[in-house]
Amino acid sequence: MKINSISTIKNLAGKRVLLRVDFNVPLKDKKIKDDYKIVAGLETLKLLLTQKAKIIIITHLGDPGGKIDLNLSVAPLAARLQKVIGEKIKFIPETVGKKVEVAINKMQPGEIIFLENLRFNKGELADEIVFAKQLAGLADIYINDAFAVSHRAQASVSAVKNYLPACAGILVEKELQALNKVLKPKKPFVVVMGGAKINTKAPLIAKLYSSASQILVGGGLANNFFKFKKLEIGRSLYDSDSLTVIKKILKGKSQDKKIILPVDVIVKSATGKIFVKKINEVNKNESILDIGPKTIMLYAGYIKKAQTIIWNGPMGKFEEEHFKNGTLAVARLIAARSTGKAYGLVGGGETVEALKASSMMEYVDWVSTAGGAMLSYLGGEKMPGLKKIIS
Repeated sequence: MKINSISTIKNLAGKRVLLRVDFNVPLKDKKIKDDYKIVAGLETLKLLLTQKAKIIIITHLGDPGGKIDLNLSVAPLAARLQKVIGEKIKFIPETVGKKVEVAINKMQPGEIIFLENLRFNKGELADEIVFAKQLAGLADIYINDAFAVSHRAQASVSAVKNYLPACAGILVEKELQALNKVLKPKKPFVVVMGGAKINTKAPLIAKLYSSASQILVGGGLANNFFKFKKLEIGRSLYDSDSLTVIKKILKGKSQDKKIILPVDVIVKSATGKIFVKKINEVNKNESILDIGPKTIMLYAGYIKKAQTIIWNGPMGKFEEEHFKNGTLAVARLIAARSTGKAYGLVGGGETVEALKASSMMEYVDWVSTAGGAMLSYLGGEKMPGLKKIIS
């Protein structure tokens, strides 16, 4: 694979650079809860500052549906970026238009402008040509450093590349290098899959089935497989269309050969009582909310032998105290095995949150800023944001 990277472009002094980042971070009362994505994008920004480019930062935040929603203004993101990078940043409360153009025309080399939420404009999610041309008209070169949205056909990551020279930022380049390593994994290769939505995980399971040594399943995802096997899951979360999806995944395959399911689970009854149960003992009035201790031991055996590990999706409702043990145990096992003993790759918002809670995030080889995009790329799906950037 050839990556058209910003790191190979030497003469950016005075050039207007449209830098698409993904600073879609969690907010509470307009305050940033976690700035991991902001910090992860600093390397490209620092390179552009060193080269004295004129930097125009664009990002989205949440989904305001093409309308202005001041609760989703990216002004707090600009303020946090200014603090972490130690450079003055001018925030413009618009994405395109006269005010933006005037501000850019006044820019000096090495200055940074941060534009308002892209999704305040309905043309963004529609991958609209008019909006893409307006964005392109602001700059001389476009840089995609937003891998997390590169699986989306949206104006700021897709159509805009038709009107500007385009290249990958350093973060996107590193994401691709890390993900490509697991496409040609050292064996044993263990995939750990949790979360809830099977439709988003299915392409990855199908793509990696042949190369994976084991696929360890947890969370709501496991409930779908239990349902497929006609086991009682009570009031547990599952996808209503999962049976069709699983049949497609397992067509011509043995579901027990590589896909490893929990042997015990933590359940909560309708009255709020919590039990550890074998998977064939779950009652109709109970909800499965975590993997059990025997499952943790089972999964630990596979993880401790792995040479390559991918993890996406929590093992249960880890945000609640009683149901966090499975997810945190898996996080610590993967971190302990990574960086030397095996190559460990973790991705997805909730998964990264759980990894942070384990206090062992630094030991994992690569922690992706992406969830859906990571799954799409590894699953071999189309990546509109990478078109014209990789070949």
